[in-house]
Amino acid sequence: MKYDSVAELCALAKEKNCLISDLVIAQQAQAQEISEEELLARMEQSFLVMQESVAAGFQEGLVSTSGLTGGAAYQMKQAVDGGKTICGKFFGEALAKALAVSETNACMGKIVAAPTAGSCGILPAALLTLMEERNLPKETIVRALFTASAIGMVIAKNASIAGAEGGCQAECGSASAMAAAALVEVCGGTVDMVSHACAIAIKNILGLVCDPVAGLVEIPCTKRNAAGVANAFVAAELALAGIESAIPADEVIWAMKKVGDSMSAALKETAEGGLAATPTGKRLTSCVFGERK
Repeated sequence: MKYDSVAELCALAKEKNCLISDLVIAQQAQAQEISEEELLARMEQSFLVMQESVAAGFQEGLVSTSGLTGGAAYQMKQAVDGGKTICGKFFGEALAKALAVSETNACMGKIVAAPTAGSCGILPAALLTLMEERNLPKETIVRALFTASAIGMVIAKNASIAGAEGGCQAECGSASAMAAAALVEVCGGTVDMVSHACAIAIKNILGLVCDPVAGLVEIPCTKRNAAGVANAFVAAELALAGIESAIPADEVIWAMKKVGDSMSAALKETAEGGLAATPTGKRLTSCVFGERK
């Protein structure tokens, strides 16, 4: 298994009548010459870091070194706990967790790049919120992280997970696809549904630029993590309902690669375009770094 395509993962899972996570766990254990139990233990450590990064991001008064971000996760959690959300507790919790992990990252805390630091809040927010809502065992979520990882590996191999290469579609888009795939598997969806969820998630975010204000992974990154987890749930819900992507996942990934290649360098993590180039974006940059000649 070379992680060449989503179609390959699905075909192998069907052939062996197993979950994608089962395939990946067996293959990775063999490749790393360790037992499956040891491999699962390693992934559990990443899972624990995800939990800790959520808790760290909920601290009241949290502010990043730059001063650009901090406190949004706490505010969102207060709204959720106070019953003031529009879409209910479950959705609000997911948004709060996504913000929390992203703000932990901005404050130099420990996170799991899933697949990148800029998109680190999406996968943990999706899976941890579902785990709490349905009282799922930790082991179920740990195994699902292997399915998410497999999708990320296919995207990295055939397109990109780096904002500097493909824009934010490569970061938050990839994370959304990974999260959507994992959600579908955890909720009992078929391997084809996993593929459709991946495709839908990327399609929904296709073309998103990477335009960090002051070149820092803060504005608009933290709020895009919240949008990314929302996108993951949309894609998973549609796929689990039996709604299919007209364009196969591997072709969507190909399209993401082509879109990223055609983007201006100003829109790929250089902080030279998009929101970074707005008057307010420039003012905030000056506040952080001082006037530049």
